[in-house]
Amino acid sequence: MWQMIRNWFDPQELRSVGTTPDYRFSLANERTFLAWLRTGLALIAGGLAAAQFLPTLSLVHLREAIAVALLLLGGVVAIRAVDHWARTERAIRLFPAVLALTVGLGALSLVVAVLAGAIRG
Repeated sequence: MWQMIRNWFDPQELRSVGTTPDYRFSLANERTFLAWLRTGLALIAGGLAAAQFLPTLSLVHLREAIAVALLLLGGVVAIRAVDHWARTERAIRLFPAVLALTVGLGALSLVVAVLAGAIRG
């Protein structure tokens, strides 16, 4: 868990993994992060609005329960946003190596299959 949190605050470590991706992928990842963060802020604002402006409801403390639920959800969404950003950035940097290894192993498997078919026939 601490390694995951460290990745959020240590961009040098994150940038040391893999190769630098096309900047468009990094920008798309940042836009997604900002959208998640915007959603988290909207939920937090909704929680504050519920606490301040909802009238007293027939069920005791329902207004406060709604407010607390929205505030907690907003906080979770914000934390999830940075975690998703860091994990996606790392995956983007490692994707070329994983793709190349997969294609290479697939080609090697096909070579074995073709040679095995030629030896039998």
